[in-house]
Amino acid sequence: MKRLFSGIQPSGDLHIGNYLGAIRNWVRMLTEYDCIFCIVDYHAITISYEVETMQSRIINAAAECIACGLNPDECTIFVQSHVPEHTELAWIFNTVTPMGDLGRMTQFKEKSEQHKQNVNVGLFDYPVLQAADILIYKAEAVPVGQDQIQHIEFSRRVARAFNSRYGETFPEPFHLTPNIGRIMGLDGKSKMSKSLENHISLSDSPEAIKKKLATAVTDINRKRRNDPGNPEICNILTLHRLLSTEKEIEYVGTECRKAGIGCIECKMILAKNMTAELEPIRERARELKENPERVREVLEAGKRRCRTIAAETVREVKTKMGLL
Repeated sequence: MKRLFSGIQPSGDLHIGNYLGAIRNWVRMLTEYDCIFCIVDYHAITISYEVETMQSRIINAAAECIACGLNPDECTIFVQSHVPEHTELAWIFNTVTPMGDLGRMTQFKEKSEQHKQNVNVGLFDYPVLQAADILIYKAEAVPVGQDQIQHIEFSRRVARAFNSRYGETFPEPFHLTPNIGRIMGLDGKSKMSKSLENHISLSDSPEAIKKKLATAVTDINRKRRNDPGNPEICNILTLHRLLSTEKEIEYVGTECRKAGIGCIECKMILAKNMTAELEPIRERARELKENPERVREVLEAGKRRCRTIAAETVREVKTKMGLL
């Protein structure tokens, strides 16, 4: 089986964008690939954070990933900082990476704007560590959203540069991007993010889901209830397509266009389906969070497997570079 790698930041409670845009897709790949999933805490520290919450954030992220269907018997889950070879390989990759390549990365430009008081070297070098995350396991498949395709192309260039200088070592990974459209935040402007408070958490109650959806931005040109709307530019329809039945999707689209349905009614249909999807996940996550030792055991087992693989890769790399 080809190896697959992907990671998720420990941002506290995961949100519906994480689930629909990534984790649900990961679950479908468990039988097709040798899957390795990483809680990327080193990536998370490139922006300001509360130190005392980091460990609980890591446990929560792992618990919710498992609750979403990442069965530890079918995949490997671990914490990035538990495998120090990631940062060792990242330093080596720094030596084959042109500064100009990093300067052109879109995410660095966006994050620099969002965190103007903390534009650090780690934020700039983020893609090199990401390349190391993937290539240290010689992963070939990397499931990502549209906004991360540039990073996978960068990882391919890093692999190519190292192979050219020191000999064939790394595969050039390819991205797996689901055709689901971009999941925007409830503000309708930005990618769904916990830091922007434009999200619905996987742990939100049915009441909280209804309340958040009620205020979500829809077609801004639809000023009144009897104005016809354009569902194709409405983020709510994107979510319907991922959570509702074909009959419901057709109904809300048709009725929106002819003003036969109001935005609140449309949103409450979505709230019902979102609640039904998330309720069993929320319950499984609650049980795991109440038993954090079980989660730590999963992460420890993942660390043991990943350190074995990573150490072998680093030995091979150092040997080819004349460092061993």
